[in-house]
Amino acid sequence: MFTPRDEFMVKKAVEIVEKAHEKNLVLRIIGAIAVYLHIVDNSVALSFYTSQSRLGLSHTFTDIDLVAYSKQKKQLMKFFEEDLKLQSNPRLNIIFGGKRLFYEDLSAGIKIDVFFDKLEFSHDVFFGKEPSKGRLELDYPTITPTDLLLEKLQIHNINYKDIIDSIALIIAHDVILGEAKNNINALYIAQLLSDDWGFWYDAVNNLNKIIEVTQDLFSKEKITGELRAIVVERVNKLLEVINQTPKTKNWEKRARIGTSKPWYREVEEVQ
Repeated sequence: MFTPRDEFMVKKAVEIVEKAHEKNLVLRIIGAIAVYLHIVDNSVALSFYTSQSRLGLSHTFTDIDLVAYSKQKKQLMKFFEEDLKLQSNPRLNIIFGGKRLFYEDLSAGIKIDVFFDKLEFSHDVFFGKEPSKGRLELDYPTITPTDLLLEKLQIHNINYKDIIDSIALIIAHDVILGEAKNNINALYIAQLLSDDWGFWYDAVNNLNKIIEVTQDLFSKEKITGELRAIVVERVNKLLEVINQTPKTKNWEKRARIGTSKPWYREVEEVQ
């Protein structure tokens, strides 16, 4: 099950966001800890999550991933280094040119990765550049389930762990046409993908993989028929909205090129 180390990591991540909030700094949790926080109060989703060995084999959470606005970067650097007494990584901070900052809590052995404005991996997931004008204020202490799902769907070579995370998110959150707390906004996802053929291509493939894995889990009696139906229905609803949303000229132009040229960014693991 959930280890004491995992519990400590979750508590630490929330504590950092809360302390930042006290100083009017907008900071949100992303990644695996954010997924957990979004499903922990949904007993069905959490039961699925734990039953698929996503938790408990060792430490589930290896580090803390956060996102913030670049407009507050200087204040956040002071917050991390002077208030929290975290150790910075000057080499990585220089390499990433301020787009990301890397810190470590030496006393607890925790690495903290801070992104600014967007996630840049296989594809880009945007949050905005300044407080009150972006998406980070839509949820607390994490990013929205919509943005968490996009974080998974942008992965070109999606792995089983990320598919399980996605299924758990979809179990815990309904797919709707609009922005509402604790729901997945199909319109926002569809509009984002309608201007980016490469992201659209990988996201649609990943949504179909989510259905395939769900069907496979049902055939192996690892989920119930009722749960399978919920996931498949919600993914198909999202796919329908994506397919029906008009595409931009940028999308159509890139679609003509297709997969004959790279449509995603190669992602290297940060050492």
